[in-house]
Amino acid sequence: MAPFEKSMEMTPFKQRKCLATRKDEVCNILSKFPNKLPVIVERYIREKTLPLLDKTKFLVPFELTLGQFLCLLRNKIALDGTQTLFLLVAERSMSCMSSSMGDIYSRFRDADGFLYITYASQEAFGAPRSADEPPH
Repeated sequence: MAPFEKSMEMTPFKQRKCLATRKDEVCNILSKFPNKLPVIVERYIREKTLPLLDKTKFLVPFELTLGQFLCLLRNKIALDGTQTLFLLVAERSMSCMSSSMGDIYSRFRDADGFLYITYASQEAFGAPRSADEPPH
């Protein structure tokens, strides 16, 4: 990926497009795909270990659960066994994994019509410590 493209990818979706453009995009998506939800998935701004996804826009079925969507994202990112993936809905809420995406969309969608999900990781399960970190 060229440096310019990478810097654009790191700029949040809301800052790359104005509100009117995003609303138009949602209208077009919903008219073409009435049984799908428009979801934007972005990496947490301070995240250092997880890679950027190759795309940020997803069309998700209403009945898919957040847990199933999490599995889909884990596979796309190809996490190793020591990393946990956390999803924040609308930049503030960790929702129940058994909730349907339709339910989450109806409660947390943005004014532009997209549902915004942020992903982040945390080292877990005996992950190796850095050399300068003291043992606990």
